[in-house]
Amino acid sequence: MELIKKEDLDRFVRQNVQVAILDEKGNDKAPFVHKEIIKTGLCPDGTHLRIYFDHMNFFAVPLTSSVEASDSRWAAFDQEAGLKYVIKKRV
Repeated sequence: MELIKKEDLDRFVRQNVQVAILDEKGNDKAPFVHKEIIKTGLCPDGTHLRIYFDHMNFFAVPLTSSVEASDSRWAAFDQEAGLKYVIKKRV
């Protein structure tokens, strides 16, 4: 596993994806939803990566999260909060 790199998410920008936030046991905190990622960027204090679904709505993942990535799936685990952020391409 490695830490978050903004470039790893480039392949998901302007793509229709499914996103979810899971607890550490893999249970949904919210169900997978269909979204389009329009951009990514750092938060003002530089501690989180924001993943935007429009110009105002985003979720923020701590840069210290560990990442597992493939061509079709990206997942970041925030050990402190016990949450896993998952993005996967829609088929």
